[in-house]
Amino acid sequence: MIYPFKDKYPLIAKTAFIADYVTITGDVEIGEQSSVWFNSVIRGDVAPTRIGNKVNIQDNSILHQSPNNPLILEDEVTIGHQVILHSCIVRKRALVGMGSIILDQAEIGEGAFIGAGSLVPQGKKIPPNTLAFGRPAKVIRELTPEDKKDMKRIYTEYAEKGQYYKSLQS
Repeated sequence: MIYPFKDKYPLIAKTAFIADYVTITGDVEIGEQSSVWFNSVIRGDVAPTRIGNKVNIQDNSILHQSPNNPLILEDEVTIGHQVILHSCIVRKRALVGMGSIILDQAEIGEGAFIGAGSLVPQGKKIPPNTLAFGRPAKVIRELTPEDKKDMKRIYTEYAEKGQYYKSLQS
């Protein structure tokens, strides 16, 4: 379901795939070849949400904001199943693992990997190209070339899979 909130309407690129049972409201923009998977909720009824190109937001994820504090996902980001994002920034090519929570004004650096089940507290900055894990998340190590290759495989496959499912909607 796509809903306006007051005078704000979601802007969704024509090439984006929005699965069944997704709810998107208000001041939300979703870029080219991005995908939002089953039962996810993106509410733009408090502050803007900006989602770049080739972003995948996997099943049962929740995206929301605090007043005057937007939520930003740059290009080629992967958001795993059942992730909660609240007024944070996730930089290009980062991956947020399943079941993680990223809170207000936290920033996930470009190409960073947040391990499954992690909690990134309010205002925490995760450096680029690192693996962070835990509750609260702590940097464990630098990413390897193999890590980066696998992260690219994931966002590329989700972009392709999203286009396949989108073709079934036409």
